[in-house]
Amino acid sequence: MDINEIFGKNVMEKRLSLKFSQETLANMADIDRTYLPDIEKGRRNVSLKVAEKIAKALNVSLKDLL
Repeated sequence: MDINEIFGKNVMEKRLSLKFSQETLANMADIDRTYLPDIEKGRRNVSLKVAEKIAKALNVSLKDLL
């Protein structure tokens, strides 16, 4: 599993544990809602800025998602 897949899996697990929809998380992280599914599937190379936005929206440290 590569880093994109690990990050995406961790984002999805945390999102589901909080009972957020993909659209809700995307809105909270201020990213396009069509971008999040590709992140969760490990298909996107996420910038550090986007990764940080997602971590803040999920109320976890970026380290926890990596």
